[in-house]
Amino acid sequence: MTPLLNPLRVAALRAVLRIGSAVAVLWAAATVSYLALWLAPGDTVDILVGDGPDTPEIRARIVAEWGLDRPEVVQYLAYLGRLLHGDLGRSYQLQRGVGEVLATQVWPTAQLTLAAAGAGVALAVVIALLTAGRSRWPRRLASAAELVSVSVPQFVIGMLLLVVFSFSLGWFPVSGARDLSALVLPALALGLPIAGVLGQVLREGLERALEQPFAVTARSRGLTERALVARHALRHAALPTVTLTGWFVGVLLGGAVITEALFGRPGLGQVTMQAVTGKDMPVVMAVVILSAGVYVTVSTLLDLAYRLIDPRLRST
Repeated sequence: MTPLLNPLRVAALRAVLRIGSAVAVLWAAATVSYLALWLAPGDTVDILVGDGPDTPEIRARIVAEWGLDRPEVVQYLAYLGRLLHGDLGRSYQLQRGVGEVLATQVWPTAQLTLAAAGAGVALAVVIALLTAGRSRWPRRLASAAELVSVSVPQFVIGMLLLVVFSFSLGWFPVSGARDLSALVLPALALGLPIAGVLGQVLREGLERALEQPFAVTARSRGLTERALVARHALRHAALPTVTLTGWFVGVLLGGAVITEALFGRPGLGQVTMQAVTGKDMPVVMAVVILSAGVYVTVSTLLDLAYRLIDPRLRST
């Protein structure tokens, strides 16, 4: 019984630690966003009054409605309590529930980030497979292209794509999100820097894997180079690439703000920019918490992916 119980106990402990770390990350995100609201310049009542009539009665009503007369600790605990019940608050500007505001904008941003991640990973894999173990010049050309894609800001890449493929050739629409064709250029603008970094890491991983003893043994048994890469080397080189892919989720969410603005797409990027400029902190706080939730989810999925890619990790 003991040999069977130990792996179960290890798995249970790992699950508890993962859940605990996820809760800690979400709590930290909620706390930091609340502190940002508290420390932000400007008075909350002034923001809520806006350009409307400003009288002592209106201010008193706003203070009572939003509970601003309570101690900060009480307001913070009430805020956490609302979060536990799924209440993200109300938008100062739109006077609508923040959850309702975000729900209408999540899908366009998710569509863009998934397309950008897919394009970046696909390009990285193709470039790495075509250049790993090749002669010097193909690798140098690939490295130069990867360096350029990483060094050039995303908005410059987006502008170049617009000039060439929208204004000059007319292949893709300039702005909007009416169909999938409008997704191509924003996804490339967001995904090319990812392809540059992942391509370098994956190519180096492939070249190291092809020099390992298992590769020599496979070649001696008559396995072709292409089959060796597809069956064995690619799996060994995938772990650091998968780790970077998870880290780039944060980069994608941040880059979506600029990309959506440049290409005139709806999404969380536009909502966040409007909320920041209008000091609509409940919306900003909700976006921070949502981003933390996405990070926690992706980290959990990556942990499972590691064990699928490398069976040796399943026994740890």
